[in-house]
Amino acid sequence: MAIKKEKATPRQDVVRRLKIAQGHVGKIIQMVEDGTYCIDIMQQTSAVRSAIKKAEEVLLLNHLNHCVVNAIKNNGKDKAIEELVQVFRKTV
Repeated sequence: MAIKKEKATPRQDVVRRLKIAQGHVGKIIQMVEDGTYCIDIMQQTSAVRSAIKKAEEVLLLNHLNHCVVNAIKNNGKDKAIEELVQVFRKTV
């Protein structure tokens, strides 16, 4: 019988993705210090951006599903909306 693997919590997923990005950054630093071909370095920086973007997606989804829902239930809708607008202004 197969062992059922537990699904990671959003926090665990974000930490895992950020650790992936952290590992890539370490590799990028080493590559720059070693004088690695620029295109190869840029491919690694792209991987970092991708890992961070995926972490942000998990954070946003979790925030919407929990924090925003709770805010709406507790009459904090306007504050929750303003927080999201501020984040999008900074990231877009």
